[in-house]
Amino acid sequence: MQAGKHPLTIDEIVRLHTLLIEDNRFIRPGLRSDDIFLGERDHDNHPLPEFVGARPDALMGLLGGLINTNKRMRDDDVDPVLQAAVTAFGFVYIHPLQDGNGRLHRCLVHHVLAERKFSPPGMVFPVSSIMLDRIDDYRATLNVEVLNDTGDLYRYFDCTDAATFLYQCVQRTVEHDLPRGIEYLRRHDEARRAIMDTVEMPDRLADDLLTFIRQNNGALPRKRREREFEKLTDQEITRVEAIIQDIFEGFA
Repeated sequence: MQAGKHPLTIDEIVRLHTLLIEDNRFIRPGLRSDDIFLGERDHDNHPLPEFVGARPDALMGLLGGLINTNKRMRDDDVDPVLQAAVTAFGFVYIHPLQDGNGRLHRCLVHHVLAERKFSPPGMVFPVSSIMLDRIDDYRATLNVEVLNDTGDLYRYFDCTDAATFLYQCVQRTVEHDLPRGIEYLRRHDEARRAIMDTVEMPDRLADDLLTFIRQNNGALPRKRREREFEKLTDQEITRVEAIIQDIFEGFA
């Protein structure tokens, strides 16, 4: 119903977006300020993108160019359906909003057709519902097929930042994580031997006892005391706790 009432501008796009996103508690209306992709995430929450939107710092320039193109097509009396296709699909490829890009993309189809008086005034031309009825064809149209040779973009990429980052990770591993890991193993073995000297038990149970006490700031948790280690005396537990506290003192 709002289609074609006002000239297409960035402010008008934001206004229409505000109307489409009625509940904005989790979605910020207007142009996005961060990167965006369409797709899923794997079990480690790593992105599996099927489509990547334009960079945030390019949105104003891209939308400005799209709006100017739309105006030129209107002024030059380009076929309204061609104008609607260029404007609406150009918009969704830019993907300038945090959410609702598809809805506003279909709204722009209505906007162009209404502004060009392709349909009678006051009539909601139901083209977007037909687009959704043909959802498979619609999805195929939305897909971008790369036709030009882009191999060099992957073959000769700038690896400076990646190499710097990896070297920083290697440096931390060599200077911090490896020595810390070795020091932990040394203290762990010393503590386990001392525990076995206090009370004889299987290695696995001694390792569990050590872990539970360390995880609980040097004291055996009450539930563990009542379950796995109910056979230990209070004196034995006090002695084991003191051993672990002493051996792991200063190890964060």
